[in-house]
Amino acid sequence: MNSIYDIFRIDGKKAIVTGGTRGLGHGMAEGLMEAGCETVIIGSSDAVFASRDEFAARGFTCHAVKADLRNRAEVFSSFDQAVDLLGGDIDILCTAAGIQRRHSAEVFPLDEWDEVLNINLHAVFIQCQKAGQIMLKKGRGKIINISSMVCHFGGQTVPAYTAAKGGVTQLTRELSNDWFGRGINVNAIAPGYMHTDMCDALVHDPERGQQIMARIPAGRWGKPQDMKGATIFLASSASDYLGGAIIPVDGGYLVK
Repeated sequence: MNSIYDIFRIDGKKAIVTGGTRGLGHGMAEGLMEAGCETVIIGSSDAVFASRDEFAARGFTCHAVKADLRNRAEVFSSFDQAVDLLGGDIDILCTAAGIQRRHSAEVFPLDEWDEVLNINLHAVFIQCQKAGQIMLKKGRGKIINISSMVCHFGGQTVPAYTAAKGGVTQLTRELSNDWFGRGINVNAIAPGYMHTDMCDALVHDPERGQQIMARIPAGRWGKPQDMKGATIFLASSASDYLGGAIIPVDGGYLVK
């Protein structure tokens, strides 16, 4: 029988993390590599290669692929490149790439709507589908999507982001229904208010920032490092009986 420690081990596994250059994706990728995974990070700029080199300098096995996930052809090609770099296999997929655009709904530009949906939802489905095709052949795999707090309370001035993350949340549940019985665990993490580039304006907004802090029992904004524990759990056999779950990592925000 495996020990309690063994069920959390993921060393030797092969992972792809989109958005692994910065923010939450960077924290998730770092956690996977610290746990012994060979990892490909997919990013939208040349910064992905700098991140790869920084991880490699720390002794991690890290590869990089640059791709514009607004472009459907690049979504497909970047995934194929990543799998090739991993020797034709994948055990863990983390779809952490995402963008944010803020406008009130009545004036939200349709080109920005398309941009957000393409990256935050359409690319996620394609990546999950392609990972699932590989994982189903071997009867095992872990997919970790990124949901959001807005799936619980809607948000404001972020209609595209809310629609996309609502879609990812329901997609996670549907994929779990399709694939759980065939060996693939599909779950999601719903981050709370995290101090990343995406939320930097909120952090420094004296009124809204204070309102948010007042509702976080942990007493601080989240950090990318706070994603590591849930990521390792969902990537390991410790979560083998979990499917379609949306796990909040929010400092207790939802329950206050």
